[in-house]
Amino acid sequence: MIRKTRRGGRSLAALLASLLSLVALSPAVAQAPAVVKLATLVPEGSVWDKALRDMGAEWTSSTQGRVSLRVYPGGVAGDEPDVVRKMRIGQLQAAAITTAGLASIDPSFNVFNVPMFFTSYPELFATLDKLEPVLKQRLDAKGFVLLSWGHGGWVYFFTKEPIGTVDGLRHTKMFTWAGDDEMVAVWKAKGFNPVPLAATDIMTGLQTGMIDSYPTTPLLGLTLQWYRQTPNMIGMGMAPLVGGLVMSKAAWLKLPEADRTKVQAACDRMEKRLEIEVPRQDTTAVGEMKKRGLTVNAVSPADQAQFRSVAEEFATAMAGVRIPQDVLTLARKERDAFRKANGGSK
Repeated sequence: MIRKTRRGGRSLAALLASLLSLVALSPAVAQAPAVVKLATLVPEGSVWDKALRDMGAEWTSSTQGRVSLRVYPGGVAGDEPDVVRKMRIGQLQAAAITTAGLASIDPSFNVFNVPMFFTSYPELFATLDKLEPVLKQRLDAKGFVLLSWGHGGWVYFFTKEPIGTVDGLRHTKMFTWAGDDEMVAVWKAKGFNPVPLAATDIMTGLQTGMIDSYPTTPLLGLTLQWYRQTPNMIGMGMAPLVGGLVMSKAAWLKLPEADRTKVQAACDRMEKRLEIEVPRQDTTAVGEMKKRGLTVNAVSPADQAQFRSVAEEFATAMAGVRIPQDVLTLARKERDAFRKANGGSK
């Protein structure tokens, strides 16, 4: 009887030791390194790619290796709607996407796709500050967290033939994002000839003649060498290319709160970096492309007025359909308030 008790005692002690060892190991398990897989269309080696990788390095150093970033650039993970879908099913945790991808999550981001709604960076940034709480809340309701804005530059139309008028642009075969049937319908209703393609197919579309015009920023046009197929640029900016770094809410909440603070701080620094670097490099990119054969076609004052008139028609057509009315109303209110305080649009 005594032997059994002793055997039982030794067995119980061994069990307790095992349990204690598991408890001791549990913090290490809970703090296993988190690898955030991020996809983007930005070209490898570009200013955006470098900023993302520097931000990722800061995530790793500031969290002592608990959070790291793995970047998939250049569209290797698919077009932006594909990337958003992969985030929803957990194949990816984050993405650096333009408003095309953001609008596939929530239509409020289409406010940045209205042609000529903004006329300067200060105007954009002032309006963005006011819209940000609303936009973040709408993303949160869809299961995403906006960590930072990612500015892409100012969008211009690049064309194969010299064009400086609205009617001239209407006669081109113009790239539009595939999968956005409502926007394709708006373009068609305004007399344009949109050709839906994935952004990753733009070069192929240019080479095969499927498209002969597209909107993009000078820096992207130079970086991706698209301008060689379209050696003309309409000399009037159409809209800022707004983007954002988003993470799935599920992945974000898995990070310890202290690490989320450090990750957010690094994202904020990247946003400020892009605010400064991208506009400056856009200007440099135009100069570089002009040296290599690009022609910037001037737009007369009368044609500028026509572009603005058509842009206003787009805003009207998109209101309540493509853009929630309350978001468009707020954006217009804050934009106009900035203009009034700063002597009008430029």
